[in-house]
Amino acid sequence: MFGCCVAGRLLQTNLQQVDETRAYFELPAASSINHICVFLLGTIPFPEGYGCTVHFFWPGKGFQVLGMLSNEKPSAIFRLRGTFTAQSASSSHSAFSDAAGGAPDAAAQVTAILGLAIEPLADIAAQMSSMSGAVARPEPTRDPTVLAERIVKHLFNYVSGFTGGNAVSPDVPVPMGLIVKWYESFMAKVKNGGIGFLDRTE
Repeated sequence: MFGCCVAGRLLQTNLQQVDETRAYFELPAASSINHICVFLLGTIPFPEGYGCTVHFFWPGKGFQVLGMLSNEKPSAIFRLRGTFTAQSASSSHSAFSDAAGGAPDAAAQVTAILGLAIEPLADIAAQMSSMSGAVARPEPTRDPTVLAERIVKHLFNYVSGFTGGNAVSPDVPVPMGLIVKWYESFMAKVKNGGIGFLDRTE
């Protein structure tokens, strides 16, 4: 019933059905996606009074509504880069890759999900009106100074936990491996749940 095409890739018709009204496409190497086109194949129309909402799932951001399809609007193109995917995912290569033995760029390996949910047109219209342009703009970033301070505090607290109760001073050496472990743990938390955990850091 549905197909999708990521710009620069082959057409996908490998839809995976969840139940009678929900299905999804897996989008491998999602960090390289700029635009995606979703469409009805034309073989089966929606039932009268129904359409579908199109959702995008990026790890750490959850599902976000992109838009909708209907018999009257059987295709749509969505821009994902910078709004729904990692804006600079291709340059988010680990600064510690070389120290960690050349670990592959995890951001390039992210698999995103394009979800489709068949719903009554009235429900879809309500969802589209509630979007009120919010989808068109990236979520506003917090004050970079505050964010940087919280990241550094998180690192300091992590490293302090390995001093064995001794006072932390500028003269205490920190093994590079400890910084690498913190970085990997930190990035995993960000990818899986966003940066909300930094608000809980004392």
